[in-house]
Amino acid sequence: VQLQASGGGLVQAGDSLRLSCEASGRTNSITVMGWFRQPPGKEREFVAAINRSGVRKNYAESVQGRFTVSRDNVKNTVYLQMNHLTPEDTAIYYCAAAPRPTLAQKWFFGWGQGTQVTVSS
Repeated sequence: VQLQASGGGLVQAGDSLRLSCEASGRTNSITVMGWFRQPPGKEREFVAAINRSGVRKNYAESVQGRFTVSRDNVKNTVYLQMNHLTPEDTAIYYCAAAPRPTLAQKWFFGWGQGTQVTVSS
């Protein structure tokens, strides 16, 4: 499975961005799609995840109520709508896939290069 995240950029605090992650290859092996981020000088952290049907969604507490994860299974694409961005959201954002219902990073694969999101104050 190959994953390509896109849609990052430089925005101001309070702005919105929508990230996209297109999957290709053996997409039927994917159970959960996740978004993770790595802020400058920090470890990579979980942001959001969505299961295959799109019914089950999980969010990190820091983004709950501001970010929304969704997916289009026809396009094999997962989205992360990010609203009310703050400088603390500045990070490289990665999408990844897991073959089982989990949020543990060790099970995710297909990380790719990520997309940079920078939020200025």
